[in-house]
Amino acid sequence: MNAEAAINIFESLVMFALMVMLPFLGTILAVGLMTSLFQSITSIQEQTLTFVPKLVAFAIALMILSPWLLRTVTEFAVRMISQMSSMTG
Repeated sequence: MNAEAAINIFESLVMFALMVMLPFLGTILAVGLMTSLFQSITSIQEQTLTFVPKLVAFAIALMILSPWLLRTVTEFAVRMISQMSSMTG
């Protein structure tokens, strides 16, 4: 394996990780902004009020996105495994 192939594999791995995590991070960010806005409007400074909605939103997003996530991870694994044969020698 040459350096260019290793860089390409690492680049595809990083892009895949970003693509998989972006929906979850976006969901948690949106829920965090909404709870912060709610806390600032009502002057409630309860710490669990920020954590629990994010946890629930993550669980809901995970349930909704599970089929897509499984398909995407499987396709990536198959693509990486199929590239292994061309990397030898």
